[in-house]
Amino acid sequence: MSDFHPLLRLFLWLLLAYAMLVMVACAFQGRLLYQPHAGGREYLATPQDRGLEYEPVTLRTDDGLRLAAWWVPARTARGNLLFLHGNAGNISHRLDSIEQFHRLGLSVLILDYRGYGQSEGSPSEAGTALDARAGWRWLRETADLAPDEIVVFGRSLGAAVAAGLTAELQDDSRPVALILESPFRSVPELAQRLYPILPARWLSRFDYDTVSRVAKVQAPLLVIHSREDDIIPFAEGEAVHAAASEPKRMLEISGGHNTGYLESEPRYLQGIDAFLTEEAGLPRE
Repeated sequence: MSDFHPLLRLFLWLLLAYAMLVMVACAFQGRLLYQPHAGGREYLATPQDRGLEYEPVTLRTDDGLRLAAWWVPARTARGNLLFLHGNAGNISHRLDSIEQFHRLGLSVLILDYRGYGQSEGSPSEAGTALDARAGWRWLRETADLAPDEIVVFGRSLGAAVAAGLTAELQDDSRPVALILESPFRSVPELAQRLYPILPARWLSRFDYDTVSRVAKVQAPLLVIHSREDDIIPFAEGEAVHAAASEPKRMLEISGGHNTGYLESEPRYLQGIDAFLTEEAGLPRE
């Protein structure tokens, strides 16, 4: 019995430490998912610093918030792109991507979710859905663009938001195409993969079920993912692609989660260009 009690005490201490770890993970999961302060909320630069004309835009959400956005028109546009970015930083951290899309002949509306950059409010799953709708509404009503002139693009967390928006837009109201870069199946599934020692699947207060959303999408789909993605495994993108209906394509790139689009730039741009021409029916750039 003398050997039993120290082991029992050790077990109880380990159990207590694990319970505290679970409680902390549960309490701070919102901060893990949404990182608007990463890199600062101030804008580091604007498209003008890259030689691109742009217009600062204020979007209004259905729940009355004002969102900061940029409209960056291409001189001779083959189409228009609604850009829904990832979970960290703000729109000024996406200037490389804006330049790439301009090279593809796309005008870009990029917005900051609530609580990001200069946008009002605090981020939430329902809120990001409203933010995406505000961007879509601006393109349709203010810019007076037809649905078949608009591509919806989402990267990482933005891929789940983009899939949700596009799933809502059916028949003649749907965009001409949907592009999802580095998507995940859902937050609970990804959290369980990233934190296997925790019951993350059951603790998650967030859903962002990209798989179920993409299954409802009617538009042509391009999924872009790197096998070297250090945050969201390639298998996640494969699962999202498998859940979608035709027409769909999978573009495999290389490089890290936050750098693949630059490290694989020739393949990246060629793959998107071919998809826009051959599946979405946009004029060739």
